[in-house]
Amino acid sequence: MRPGTLLISQPFLNDPNFERSVVLLCRDEPDDGTFGLVLNRATTLTLGDVLDLPPRMAAAAVLPLFVGGPVEPNTLHWLHRRPDLLGATDLGQEVYWGGDFEVLLGFLSTGAVAAADVRLFAGYSGWSAGQLAGEMQGQSWIRHPASAGKVFTLASDAFWRDILREKGGRFKVLANYPVDPRLN
Repeated sequence: MRPGTLLISQPFLNDPNFERSVVLLCRDEPDDGTFGLVLNRATTLTLGDVLDLPPRMAAAAVLPLFVGGPVEPNTLHWLHRRPDLLGATDLGQEVYWGGDFEVLLGFLSTGAVAAADVRLFAGYSGWSAGQLAGEMQGQSWIRHPASAGKVFTLASDAFWRDILREKGGRFKVLANYPVDPRLN
């Protein structure tokens, strides 16, 4: 699958790490596996809670952290809208992954990057070679190609439901699927 694709979990996916989640694929290599970031798992933490930042970095310190996935939760990953950030990977639709974090912090402190144009993630979602293809065949995920731009346009708490509604058709019905259908 191409970077910039969104993976939307099926409403009946029985994995608490990915229940009602939307994952942005950042890398998919046949031999190495797949790397992605869950977009709609907010935390109560900010960057300043996990990094000791100088006072001049106050704009960066208040950025919220999201859970990018269950793999290596002590690592930090970022999405942004700066095409000129050295080392960043273009995911399409003016969304970039990674790059020089110190430069990004500098951009934030000077206002060259707005806080609304950066998302920070603790951990990531990862699949070994062939694993995600098997999950796709098992219909665990709904693919939404070329949708990286949604990262900065949809509210994280309603992201899963909103993206399914946007897809329309049978997916619109899934958006209203109850968390526990036994309680209906």
